[in-house]
Amino acid sequence: QVQLVESGGGLVQPGGSLRLSCAASGSILGIRAMGWYRQAPGKQRELVAGITNSGSTDYVDSVKGRFSISRDYAKNTVTLQMNSLKPEDTAVYYCNADLRTSVSGMYYRIYWGQGTQVTVSS
Repeated sequence: QVQLVESGGGLVQPGGSLRLSCAASGSILGIRAMGWYRQAPGKQRELVAGITNSGSTDYVDSVKGRFSISRDYAKNTVTLQMNSLKPEDTAVYYCNADLRTSVSGMYYRIYWGQGTQVTVSS
């Protein structure tokens, strides 16, 4: 059984910062990529930032220059540092991992965390 547990969400004023963390645990044999998605009310879930095993990163245009994603490969964690937050960043943020387990063997599949609320408001 694989679990992705997120932490670090909350309420912050515009211009403030938050740091989201996600830890993957279980019978994990390998992780190809990890990332963060978000879903605002009435909107589709969108990729915010992703990072591969090689360290390549990708960001949605709206967060470039403000958000930074990083991984601790030894601990199977991914972190999203969010600076200069705006009200439009308000959403539920979900951690995502593309990984294989002792059950799946050579096959990778996507796992999701339960989500953490980020609210940017004065």
